[in-house]
Amino acid sequence: MNDDIRQFAQSLHYKMSKKRDYYEVLGVDRNASADDIKKAYRKLAIKFHPDKNPDDPTAEDKFKESAEAYSILSDDNKRRRYDQFGHAGVGGASGGGAGYGGGGFTMDDIFSQFGDIFGESSPFGDIFGRAGGGGGGGRRMRKGSDLRIKLKLNLEEVANGVEKKIKVKRHVTCNTCGGNGAKHGTALTNCGTCNGSGQVRKVVSTMLGQMVSTTTCSTCNGDGKIISERCDSCAGEGRLLQDDLITLNIPGGVAEGMQLSMAGKGNVPPRGGMAGDLLIVIEEEEHLHLKRDGTNVVFDMHLSFIDAALGTHSEIPTIDGKARITIDPGTQAGKILRLKGKGIKDLNGYGKGDQLVHINVWTPQQLSADERDTLEGLRNSPNFQPKPGKHEKGFFDKMKDFFH
Repeated sequence: MNDDIRQFAQSLHYKMSKKRDYYEVLGVDRNASADDIKKAYRKLAIKFHPDKNPDDPTAEDKFKESAEAYSILSDDNKRRRYDQFGHAGVGGASGGGAGYGGGGFTMDDIFSQFGDIFGESSPFGDIFGRAGGGGGGGRRMRKGSDLRIKLKLNLEEVANGVEKKIKVKRHVTCNTCGGNGAKHGTALTNCGTCNGSGQVRKVVSTMLGQMVSTTTCSTCNGDGKIISERCDSCAGEGRLLQDDLITLNIPGGVAEGMQLSMAGKGNVPPRGGMAGDLLIVIEEEEHLHLKRDGTNVVFDMHLSFIDAALGTHSEIPTIDGKARITIDPGTQAGKILRLKGKGIKDLNGYGKGDQLVHINVWTPQQLSADERDTLEGLRNSPNFQPKPGKHEKGFFDKMKDFFH
């Protein structure tokens, strides 16, 4: 198992339970507005910025933690999934390292994604403007586009989790030039128009004074670098489109429509930068016999009148194969049998659901003359007269038991 897959599995199965609540991290309540969340993150980012806390070894971890919380709560879709499913619903932070987020943030990731909260005009722009630039005048590291795929899972895979190997066509870094687009990976030269910043500043005098505007440099298209001779393999793109085999460890308990994020497995941007994310949308295949109800599964069992009256033994399908159950004599239609632990794993690790067996007594619709005569002879028998006892629950009581 390589490092990417190991981090992938660890972030899903081991780290999520140790994460603090994102609202608690930012110090806001669950009804906080987008502005409140942004202000809270900005305050924490300034307080715990590593450059301002050189003697505090915990500052960087707190800085990363607040950035991860902001990355989820500032995105409406991710916040909605987090509110519904907790950390498992968002797979940790989408900006994390290899694996489904969760503790993989690097400082460059944070600066590149969140530096624009402060911006050049902010008094804190000198702190956050260095993102990805490495002395490049505030130019932020670019991030490639995300990829979205649909992954079909059967009920057994949904219930217990599964490892899947999938082939994804994506842009990856060109090995010939190392991603910079130059022939044999030779060094690039600074753009003469923007002096390597990737941006051109224009000062315009108005009646209100001088106004400064910043635009992307048209000479280098914002790269800040000029390629003298293009790479033969990628034609100067710094990336190639190819099939990539990716291993996914899907946890038990995922549901239809849930979206998992695998950071760094999307497209690499042209000529260097962070790869985008691979977004996996879960689709559930319908089972032939079983129906899902949350973490429970339901099986409709049809019994003949004779078996319901006399009792019997029967094999029924479950997620894990066949199970043999006993039907007691005198079993009534509508009775629900519960097989403990035969359901679906809880996504947040709270055990497994049950299998509920719903008894349906099947009434024959066609009878031979002999069968009709036999039943007619029993019609007035005392034991065939409906005499429900107090212990026999009605429909609403059964449904109450079903949900409790």
